[in-house]
Amino acid sequence: MKHKPNAGAVGSKLIRRPIQRMFPIFMGPMVIAFIIGFVWPFAHGLYLSFCKFRTTSDATFIGFGNYLKALQDPTFLHAFWYTALFAVVSLLLINILAFAVAYALTQKLKGTNLFRTVFFMPNLIGGIVLGYIWSMIFDGILSKFGTSILLESQYGFWGLIILMCWQQVGYMMIIYIAGLQAVPEDMLEAAGMDGANRWQTLWRVTIPNMMPSITICTFLSLTNGFKLFDQNLALTGGQPFVFQSDGSVVKTTEMLALNIYNTFYGQSTAARGVAQAKAVLFFILVAVLSLIQLRGTRKKEVQQ
Repeated sequence: MKHKPNAGAVGSKLIRRPIQRMFPIFMGPMVIAFIIGFVWPFAHGLYLSFCKFRTTSDATFIGFGNYLKALQDPTFLHAFWYTALFAVVSLLLINILAFAVAYALTQKLKGTNLFRTVFFMPNLIGGIVLGYIWSMIFDGILSKFGTSILLESQYGFWGLIILMCWQQVGYMMIIYIAGLQAVPEDMLEAAGMDGANRWQTLWRVTIPNMMPSITICTFLSLTNGFKLFDQNLALTGGQPFVFQSDGSVVKTTEMLALNIYNTFYGQSTAARGVAQAKAVLFFILVAVLSLIQLRGTRKKEVQQ
């Protein structure tokens, strides 16, 4: 006896076939754009890091010479440690301040929407504009003490920290507010019934349930700290300078991205291969640190 095909199964097959046929039409342009906009430039840049070139059309393969020069460059090594210190300090301060503000603004205070807007607005201003604005502010303050942000490296470091906190705290605050609002109410009520005070509830209930938000904010803060460029260029430009015994000049507030830019455009065109090698090392550094951070924080996320 023949069985009639199920109407639902036939209908789902008929729907699936047009979707499968349309999939290349929608995904094809996206894949092509990704290859043209990312894969090919990255592969070509990786190749150029092993070459000596003035323009991309006259590249000559030289092996690992550019990488050896990059790792022996005192300006690059200084920029690496300076950027690492900046990234750690800015990560801690931005996330602590953002979480504190978010926690305060979820405590049923008056005018919370206004405060959220005010804290978020600095994130809408471009980095170059912020750098010049804060440069004038710092110079206006420091001039009263007979100095400038361009004369003391410590002023430049903390100036960049203040600038980054002022710009990023509001953005991270929004993410933390979303995480705080997603904490299950029954868990908070249960903690209160068990006699937990506000501090114990915060550490034992709220923060463990907010680990997804902490993961995102930590990732963004870490990568933003290492990739900082426009604020560094506008605020200090790497100044002040220190002359080494070998005649080289180390810019004491120069971060990695700015160091790569200055190597490519500020030195002779023969150094462009070295700058490309620095860029590849920079990419590997940020990628590895980001993956380690994501793996470490995701292990602490609570499965609800």
